[in-house]
Amino acid sequence: MKPFMDKDFLLETETAKHLFHDYAEGQPLVDYHCHISPQEIYEDRRFNNLCEVWLGGKMPDGSYFGDHYKWRVMRSNGVSEDYVTGDKPDYERFLKFVEALEMAIGNPMYHWCNLELHQFFGYDKPLTMENAEEAWNFCNDKLQHDPELTVRGIIKKANVAMIGTTDDPADSLEWHKKIAADPTITVKVCPSFRPDKAININKPGFAEYIKKLAASVGKEELVKITDVFDALTERLEYFASLGCRASDHGLDYIPFRPSSESHVNAIYQRVMRGEEITTEDAEKYQTAVLMYLGKEYHRLNIAMQLHYSCKRNANTRMYKLLGPDTGFDMISQNTCGGNIADLLSALDETGDCPKTILYSLNSTDFDQLGTVLGCFQSDEMIGKMQLGSAWWFLDTKSGMEAQMRSFANLSLLGNFVGMLTDSRSFLSYARHDYFRRIFCNLVGNWVENGEYPNIDASLKKIVEGVSYKNAARYFNLQ
Repeated sequence: MKPFMDKDFLLETETAKHLFHDYAEGQPLVDYHCHISPQEIYEDRRFNNLCEVWLGGKMPDGSYFGDHYKWRVMRSNGVSEDYVTGDKPDYERFLKFVEALEMAIGNPMYHWCNLELHQFFGYDKPLTMENAEEAWNFCNDKLQHDPELTVRGIIKKANVAMIGTTDDPADSLEWHKKIAADPTITVKVCPSFRPDKAININKPGFAEYIKKLAASVGKEELVKITDVFDALTERLEYFASLGCRASDHGLDYIPFRPSSESHVNAIYQRVMRGEEITTEDAEKYQTAVLMYLGKEYHRLNIAMQLHYSCKRNANTRMYKLLGPDTGFDMISQNTCGGNIADLLSALDETGDCPKTILYSLNSTDFDQLGTVLGCFQSDEMIGKMQLGSAWWFLDTKSGMEAQMRSFANLSLLGNFVGMLTDSRSFLSYARHDYFRRIFCNLVGNWVENGEYPNIDASLKKIVEGVSYKNAARYFNLQ
């Protein structure tokens, strides 16, 4: 029987062990999509205890911030919401989480949490209710006193080269400016452009958001659709001036319904007057904005990330109680692969197709997206079109393997830009280690089965590329 989580965790063959330890393990991390706070990086936050860093809770503005992956684990164990996002004492919340974690056999959360304890705290015992108090005291002492376990210390310990935060176009990027001006912060912290609120014309709060976007460019209102375009360009160029490498679109599905500018302008103005529009009209507006932004991304060499097939806030009662991003989203099913291809084709026709990463939350889309990639690769750069890493609910051992097998079957896995955390927790950098082990094991098995030759120079190039170098090239770090 193999020991639990030793140095060869998840590595089944000698080839996998060699590839991981010699070529993957020491590579820097490019965490190009996450939801961590740039303010906490600048202020070098020190967490008081494991509950703060793992479970988070209610923010001063009444919103909730924390790792909703963990919140779902607790709810699945019948834990009262008072302990999940509520105001119960931190130690009691931690114990409720540990009690649930013991039941998480086969769940990546079990691996992630124990990897975090191993890598950041040096605590090598599997976390159980029997040693929960010991782990709590051991880790809290380090969180409170170890100079390597402030936010910046955690980033340095994890060997992070770049962090891509997620930011609204109207954001002042105050903390990014302060980080850029601080020579003691060596990691690149890059804002990512997330214009969902300017695209979702059919969702509540759109008109109010447009007023906020107008204020961010010094205007009282954005009268025409071209005013919206100009405002988005101004903000995107501001983001680029502070190192923006990527945009990010989190849409229910990707529409493609082209229309004339005059018709789109009429749709926009109707909504701004408080009138209702049809789904078809909303898609015409969304298509126009996506087309416009795609061209701007290409001009500024910013990657376009498209995330889709998530049904958000599925539990209406809990959404009303806690708000969005609190663990009540689910995998959806959308047949919009053709729309994605049409969108990229329209951009390509004018020479404006940006480098693009496609993510579906539904694994049945992997093969279709893999074939979309092959239609729009170009000599602008290696691996211009990417199948995004296994995202969110697919961020499991089997999900990662399925995504990489599909990528390998239909494109060039050796050009993959690799893992991201998509996380709200600074300790989540351990997920890159998890991914690298799974990747090296997959490649190692192919080699030992005679499906790829045991040519060390080629394997080194592939493993170092997927672990770090491909992302560094893709996001202009080299």
